[in-house]
Amino acid sequence: MDLGIKGKVAFVLGGSSGLGLGTAAALRDNGVKVALCGRNREKLDKAASGINAFPVQGDVSKREDIIRMINEVKENLGAIDILVTNTGGPPKADFKDTDETMWKEAFGNIFLSAVNAIEQVLPSMETRGWGRIIMLASMTAKEPLKQLILSNSIRAGLLGLSKSISSESAGKGVTINVILPGYIETERLRDLGLDLEALGKNIPAGRVGRPAELGSLAAFLASKNAGYITGQVIAVDGGFTRGIL
Repeated sequence: MDLGIKGKVAFVLGGSSGLGLGTAAALRDNGVKVALCGRNREKLDKAASGINAFPVQGDVSKREDIIRMINEVKENLGAIDILVTNTGGPPKADFKDTDETMWKEAFGNIFLSAVNAIEQVLPSMETRGWGRIIMLASMTAKEPLKQLILSNSIRAGLLGLSKSISSESAGKGVTINVILPGYIETERLRDLGLDLEALGKNIPAGRVGRPAELGSLAAFLASKNAGYITGQVIAVDGGFTRGIL
């Protein structure tokens, strides 16, 4: 199926590995000119080279870096048509293990990174009458998990953010949606010390997911055919999330 996005420009935050890279690869496979960012230069360059993308080094938790990176993408590829917000997860912790510094760092990394990036690209998208913003969050935004108090709390805010902005921009050709990844095979799962094979047995699909599977959904949400889908929250979790709403 032709998604109608060949030649569009996408910027994927946190795109040097995992879910970000899987999304960037899916967009590139559909003819999109992709830029991706990361903090580690060597890792970033390797990832970008692997999918023929444009690498931009920076820290998404810093507003000045977001602005610089977006300007760099515009100068090299053109105006951004598709924005994918994405960050790594905060450390494992229960409430008793957290302090104010941890909360501020997690808020800046997860929430403000999305706010700052959207702020920079949304006006241009609305002026041109076309844009796609896709926020990668986590199933913890709907179904909190133990020892992930920071992610449980702050990622839920992304749902409110997307719903609010989407209602303001829907009539201007811009869609904003959230994808909630479940257990998908990434470095993040390994860092959490999870046994992926054992974990898969507790998922209705019988296995953990693959980044490419999430990427395929993101590419569709970025497509011309998804122009009437906005303000939605979609889980990619093999049926793990039990809640109806």
